[in-house]
Amino acid sequence: YLVFFFLGGGVCHKLQESMLSSASSFRNYRGVLNWCVVMLVLSNARLFLENLLRYGILVDPIQVVSLFLKDPYSWPAACLVIVSNVFIFVALYTERKLAMGSISEKVGLLIYIFNLTVILCFPMVVVLKLPSITPVGGAFTLGVYTILFLKLYSYKDVNRWCRVRTQVKARSLSRSLSCPSSPSASSCMQSHVSYPGNLSLRDMYYFVFAPTLCYELNFPRSESIRMGFLLRRLFEMWMVPIIRSSMKPLQVCSCVPNHLIWLIFFYCFFHSSMNFVAELLRFGDREFYRDWWNSETITYFWQNWNIPVHKWCLRHFYKPLLRRGAGKLLSQSAVFFASAFFHEYLVSVPLRMFRLWAFMGMMAQLPLAWFVARFLRGNYGNAAVWLSLIIGQPIAVLMYVHDYYVTHCQDDPTITEAL
Repeated sequence: YLVFFFLGGGVCHKLQESMLSSASSFRNYRGVLNWCVVMLVLSNARLFLENLLRYGILVDPIQVVSLFLKDPYSWPAACLVIVSNVFIFVALYTERKLAMGSISEKVGLLIYIFNLTVILCFPMVVVLKLPSITPVGGAFTLGVYTILFLKLYSYKDVNRWCRVRTQVKARSLSRSLSCPSSPSASSCMQSHVSYPGNLSLRDMYYFVFAPTLCYELNFPRSESIRMGFLLRRLFEMWMVPIIRSSMKPLQVCSCVPNHLIWLIFFYCFFHSSMNFVAELLRFGDREFYRDWWNSETITYFWQNWNIPVHKWCLRHFYKPLLRRGAGKLLSQSAVFFASAFFHEYLVSVPLRMFRLWAFMGMMAQLPLAWFVARFLRGNYGNAAVWLSLIIGQPIAVLMYVHDYYVTHCQDDPTITEAL
């Protein structure tokens, strides 16, 4: 037997599953992802070269900046974004006065209520009243103001928690009261900021540009900027318009291209863009999404596909409602209601029409989440989540496209012919 073993005749089989089987514990599919990237690049290389040779470089950054400086009023969306700095200064000035004791907590709260209300209402009124703002420009502007609203709300809460700690004679606040994490070795080497030392323009604007909605006095920071990582993310963002233009042959079926565009947007925004900004700012927490593609319930999907928003809702909305005595179901419904409001706000206002399709689509997630969690499990639940993404979103988009065409374009023969 020993001679047989040493000559290579040992046991060569054991009880095991195939790697692609669902019963297998194998989970490393990095090679498949790389294959997808290579195929994507090769399939679009010809289209890229044709467009470059035919049209050249269509966007000249220097020319765009010079046009804006010569006539800034022809760029109303950009002007609106610049005006948003006023609300940042108001929030910072209010926090400094609260830290000094010059104004009471009640007065500070009233100033914040006014400031946050104007942040949502001011751009909406301008977009609705100014015809020169395009739907794309309006959506971008409202997106910026919505992000600023969520950030300043978190800024208000965390600084108020710091003042509460100060009142009970706590010397410092190493991290925020929510979403705690143990400090890394690199973050320990950095200078520690304590309240009210955080109330500076540098700290405020770092938070404004950081890829997060939840404020902290001391964010985890990476040791250095990796130029190779930056260039890869920049290349990925640059490839997105080319990939989208290559999807024109798929226009015969609205669901497939809409879903693929949504997936491309997810990768470009939540992976490429946010990692690019995080690397520039040396922002250490890069968990912008989790494995939502494995979702077996609707609830799991909404908790994992957009981590910055999920953390904000959990920290500043859901948990405060629970602490005030609200039940879990009521708190979850309130979170979905707020999300539905912002979805409708970001779609209806730029299009200048109110149809509530986005709002109703978000609120419909509540019964759908109950049904999937109650009756579907495992792969069936995951298939139901994917089905809702592939079919549900295109239906909402189709409704808005139809209503926008009927409202704005039906009497325009040039637009009708182009469509």
